[in-house]
Amino acid sequence: MSKPNSPQASPPRALRWAVAGSVVVMIAAGGLFYYASQLAAAKRQHNRDEVVVNIHPHSCEPNELTVPAGRASFRIVNRSERAVEWEILDGVLVVEERENIAPGLSQVINANLQPGDYAITCGLLSNPRGTLHVTPTAASEAAAKAKPSMVAFVGPLSEFRVYLASQGSALINAVTALNQAIASGDLAQAQALYLPARAAYQRLAPAAQRLGELDNALNARADYFEKREQDPGFVGFHRVEYALFQQRNLDGLAPVAERLLADATRLKQQLLAQSLPPEQLVSIVVRNLNTLADVRAVNGEEERYSHSDLNGFAANQQTAHKVVELLRPLLSKSAADLLPKIDSALADFDTTLDSFKVKDGYASYDSVSAAQRQQLADKAQALADALDAIDPALGLSGL
Repeated sequence: MSKPNSPQASPPRALRWAVAGSVVVMIAAGGLFYYASQLAAAKRQHNRDEVVVNIHPHSCEPNELTVPAGRASFRIVNRSERAVEWEILDGVLVVEERENIAPGLSQVINANLQPGDYAITCGLLSNPRGTLHVTPTAASEAAAKAKPSMVAFVGPLSEFRVYLASQGSALINAVTALNQAIASGDLAQAQALYLPARAAYQRLAPAAQRLGELDNALNARADYFEKREQDPGFVGFHRVEYALFQQRNLDGLAPVAERLLADATRLKQQLLAQSLPPEQLVSIVVRNLNTLADVRAVNGEEERYSHSDLNGFAANQQTAHKVVELLRPLLSKSAADLLPKIDSALADFDTTLDSFKVKDGYASYDSVSAAQRQQLADKAQALADALDAIDPALGLSGL
C-alpha cells in the first residue's frame, strides 16, 4: 500500500522575507537608476552651451573665443600638472575668474558679459593672453536702455569709496610696520605683524581682485609661476609668508618687503582711481565668497605656510557686512523680504567663524578638520547665494 503524498513544506518565513526584500531592492535600484539618468540628461542639457577651454602647460585651447552678450558659462579643464587660474579681464579689471583649478579637474565660470573685447589669462602668469569677443544681442541692447536711475546708488558707492580709502591706509600702515620688522631682522616680530597686514589686505580683496596685474603682484601663489617659490616673479604677500613661516629666514627678504609696500601704496591709489559701477558693488563680494567656498576653505592653499586662513576669512566677512549695511536702506524699500535671509546667512557665517576663535585671534587652519572646512565652505556659499539675489531685486541684474 503506497503512502499518500505528503504536502510540500512551505518555505521558511525568513526566506520569504528575503525574496520580498530582494524585489524591493530591485525596484528601488531601478528607480534610482531612472532618477540618475534623468539628472544626467538634465545636466547634459544644462551644460550643452558651455564653452570648453583646455589649459595646457604653456597655452590654452582655444585661446580666442566668441560668445553672445549675456550669461555665458565656461568650463575650464586643467590638462597641466599644476593648479592654475583662468580670468576674464576688461583692461586692468578682472570681470570673472576661477582660481586654483586642480590638475586633471575642471571648474565652471559663469559670467554676465556686456558686448566688447576682453583679455583672458591662461594658467601660468607668463603664458600668452587670449581674447574673448562678446557680440551684442537684442537683449543686451534692451537692457542697456532699461538701466535704473543711478541716483539711489550714489550714497552707497561714495561710502564704499571712503571704506576703501580707510582700509587702504590701514594696509599701508600695517605693511610699513611689517617692512620695518623685516629690515631690523626680527623674525618673531615680523611673523606677528604678518597677520594684521594680511587681514588689512583681505578686507580690500574683493575690490583688489578687480585689478588683475597689481593683485597678482600682491597676492599670487607660487603655483602660478614656472619655478614656483624659486621663481623671481614670485613676490608679494605669499613670498613674504613663505620666508617667515616656511624658511623662517629673513635673508634677502628686505627688497621683497619694500616691493610689497610699494604695491600696497599703488593698490590704494588705483582703487580710488577706478570707478565702481553699482552692479559690481555686490558682485565683487559674491565672487570673493564663491572663491572662499569653492577653493580656499576646503584646501587651505591660500595661507599654506602660515595656516592663517581663518584670519583672512574673517576679514573678507567684514567687507561683506559693510556692503550689506550700505545697501540696507535701498533693500528696506525695494526688497525687504530679502533682508532676513541675508542677515541670517551673515549671522551663520559669523557664528561658524567665531567657533574657531582663540585667545590671540583664530585657530591655525591645519588644526581644522575636513568636516569643519566643509562647514565653512557651505556657510560661505550660502552667504554668496543670499547676496547674489540683491542685484536682481534692485534692478541691476541685466546690466
